[in-house]
Amino acid sequence: MPELPEVEALALDLRGRLHGRAIAKVHIAAFSALKTFDPPLSALEGALVDEVTRHGKFLDIDASGTHLVLHLARAGWVRWRDEVPTIPPKPSNKSTLAVRVVLDDQSGLDITEAGTRKSLAMYVVRDPQDVPGIARLGPDPLSEEFTIDRLREILESEGRKQIKGVLRHQGTIAGIGNAYSDELLHAARMSPFKPSNSLDDTELQTLYDAIRTVLGDAVERSRGLAASELKSEKKSNLAVHGRTGEQCPVCGDIVREVSFADSSLQYCPTCQTGGKPLADRRMSKLLK
Repeated sequence: MPELPEVEALALDLRGRLHGRAIAKVHIAAFSALKTFDPPLSALEGALVDEVTRHGKFLDIDASGTHLVLHLARAGWVRWRDEVPTIPPKPSNKSTLAVRVVLDDQSGLDITEAGTRKSLAMYVVRDPQDVPGIARLGPDPLSEEFTIDRLREILESEGRKQIKGVLRHQGTIAGIGNAYSDELLHAARMSPFKPSNSLDDTELQTLYDAIRTVLGDAVERSRGLAASELKSEKKSNLAVHGRTGEQCPVCGDIVREVSFADSSLQYCPTCQTGGKPLADRRMSKLLK
């Protein structure tokens, strides 16, 4: 799933490609992707792209005051095309294409979604805050408002909830998903099951620094990369996420996994849990 660093890099890449171009047409190939009806899609036609920004994991294309907002969900992506086909796409269960944005010079964007679980969402709105997911977002972890005191308030208010789940909740902190929550907890040498309100001042500072450093470094590495390069860049720099059975790059222990119904987490026992493997969530109590 694209998270804060990838969506930030996508926004930067598309800002350079789209600025000053007019949207000629938007074709919907997967009707389930479009979540709004007012303003209509036709409101985008002929509109000049003024800005491309990010709100958490949401990508926002501002075209003369009408916003085309995308949430790429688990398997969505944006692909740049120097020239798009002249024939509009047809809905097909065999195609990954969900939306095509055609520009005035016949270049454009293909918004795709792999797999059978269709969660990609597109909104056409007058104000990004009209998108419910954006309106509910917590603070951006790379913004000035995200201070260590703000993090302390968040963690204390969440009580004994597992810290990984708190970090992933978009209404609490915007933009951190499954991958980067694994990564920053590894950098902070902290169990993903640690209760949120149990951190002392030293642990709080360590976690805050890890959030700013892990996400900040990922954004800097991604800056200037084309959309086609971002997935491989992310994967090549992950320390534990998606690396079950491999060696931890810090201590050499074997990276382990805890599986859930529709996701999993990865961690290093030596770095994060005092050498103790985490048991399956159905059988274990929280590890402090």
